[in-house]
Amino acid sequence: MLSYRHSYHAGNHADVLKHIVIIEIFEHLLKKDSPFEYIDTHSGAGLYNLHSEYAEKRKEYSKGIAKLKSKAWPELCSYFKVLAKHNPEDELNDYPGSPLIAMEYLRNKDRGWFYELHSKDVEILKQNTANNKRIKVMFQDGFVGLLSLLPPASRRGLVLIDPSYEIKTDYERVFEVIVKAYKKSATCIYALWYPVVDRNYINQLEKKFINSGIKKIQRFELGISADLRNSGMTASGMIVINPPWQLRGKMSRLLPRLVETLGESKGAFFKCDELVGESLRNGNHIVKTPHSA
Repeated sequence: MLSYRHSYHAGNHADVLKHIVIIEIFEHLLKKDSPFEYIDTHSGAGLYNLHSEYAEKRKEYSKGIAKLKSKAWPELCSYFKVLAKHNPEDELNDYPGSPLIAMEYLRNKDRGWFYELHSKDVEILKQNTANNKRIKVMFQDGFVGLLSLLPPASRRGLVLIDPSYEIKTDYERVFEVIVKAYKKSATCIYALWYPVVDRNYINQLEKKFINSGIKKIQRFELGISADLRNSGMTASGMIVINPPWQLRGKMSRLLPRLVETLGESKGAFFKCDELVGESLRNGNHIVKTPHSA
């Protein structure tokens, strides 16, 4: 975990999915005047140069954000507006991570808590967020920090959890932490990102959430190819608890196009479904059939 640096992967297909989802959530939160808090458990450096040695090594952005053109995606105007702020010359040179995206939406009355454990990245993150009184950057385990902050005073919040999963126990830990966090604050929105490297881990995680007793859980997944072992990350997804009411509808329209644009084989697919609804029936969750292609 401490050796992981997102610089290698910035702007890839997983970032595209993750950031589209959290921007939709931010815009939902801004519809109310009351303040909210944003907690980012694995923040990274905050801003990434796509022509750096790290990014150029794999060039994952070339198969991700570089394939999307703003004129062809008017429904993603907010996403491209954030990108444009960090690329004023209309060339894609830098890619903002979730902390800098959040800073575009946090008002003076809102607060952001950014956690990072990589010693170099946390210093870069501090530089990228300097002199912003709304933000606190913490060189601390984000899982521990999250639980210490809940419930937020405003009872409103967005929690983004996206570890690297280099440590396999992260699949278990993210679930355990979310269950504890939900018990402390059931009104926050929780957005969990996951990679699909081995589908078995994701199937197990999905079953745990379905049987967790937590209501209102949706899943959005983008696969650039069919599930393949020993092929790296072929898909990624977002599990969202307490999602905005319009999120699933918008993602159901976006994901087919994203698959068409970012997919690398005929096996490319998406999932846009409700893992758990708003009610329970006989102690069991009502699960709807996934909408996938």
